[in-house]
Amino acid sequence: MQNVKRPRRIDVVLNRNAHKKDIQCIMVHKTNDETYPAKLSWQGDHKLHPALEKLLRDKKYLAAFHSFLQSEFSDENIEFWLACEDFRATASPDDLQWKAQKIYEEFVQPTARRQINVDHHIREKIMKSLEKPSLSCFSEAQKHVYLLMERDSCPRFLHSNAYLSLKHKSRSLWYI
Repeated sequence: MQNVKRPRRIDVVLNRNAHKKDIQCIMVHKTNDETYPAKLSWQGDHKLHPALEKLLRDKKYLAAFHSFLQSEFSDENIEFWLACEDFRATASPDDLQWKAQKIYEEFVQPTARRQINVDHHIREKIMKSLEKPSLSCFSEAQKHVYLLMERDSCPRFLHSNAYLSLKHKSRSLWYI
């Protein structure tokens, strides 16, 4: 037997994943013969994996997801996201001011009781925007938290017993 250098398993796996990503990238760029950016935006990216979006729209699944996040001690993410949705629906400028301050104190400031995981640049932008808050002052942080939930918490929830039993119950009730 000749002394042939065989690839390590990890090299084969990494190469296979890189090849899949290249194919997916080509498929995205050739759709409808239009040019798309190589890196999809937050909105485009979350449309490809609508699981979290569906969870957030359905009250039963939202409640189960919230309970799941509480059990993992990361419910501040969903609470922040919901607070931002409520904030964006605010019509009165006076209400914007106190709601923005409340969200900042509870979730964003460095000494917050339920601090979310965002970098200091986002915190600085939010702090500066509190002088005259707009409906979009938490948008970047909300997108960041959404992506964290989508990539981290949501896949675990979708494989949890809580989700699977709720999904099974909803199917069985539909047939009754």
